[in-house]
Amino acid sequence: MAVDKFPVEAGHIMMFARSVGDDNQIYYDEDYAKSTECEAVVAPPTFVQASAQFDPDYFLRPKVGEPWFGSGGKPTGVVRESGGGGGGGGGGLHAEQRYVYHRHPRVGDVLTATTKPGNKWERQSRRAGTLKFSETVTEYRDQNGELVVTATGVGVQTERPVDQG
Repeated sequence: MAVDKFPVEAGHIMMFARSVGDDNQIYYDEDYAKSTECEAVVAPPTFVQASAQFDPDYFLRPKVGEPWFGSGGKPTGVVRESGGGGGGGGGGLHAEQRYVYHRHPRVGDVLTATTKPGNKWERQSRRAGTLKFSETVTEYRDQNGELVVTATGVGVQTERPVDQG
């Protein structure tokens, strides 16, 4: 994911916090936030993931007039080769997500996101064959180039569909 401009806005922070059921005043009450250690309205944990909606090529974002992978139990409109696996007919999934906060994203920040590959490794599974793990590291920097958040996602690709027995 590469995002050139992800504005951190008060309304966006408030709606994100509400969507995850977090009513902490630091996410919407400027007077309260000024009285805290942060001294400003800040974004909740995982908020930076919303930057994906600012990436026009984000694969899970619906695009007008194009089939969409979907978000339900099975894909809608897109035929995936080999059952979605990357070479062995298995499947892929998001296995882990970690965030390192160098500071809190604040209202008024304009973040950029740059993604690069991380570590790769394999493990054997009796039920799905070789499991191939890979990290994706996304760095979020503010308008001054300061590193704000480092997000590391781990994906896993199975060699074959999981045996049901």
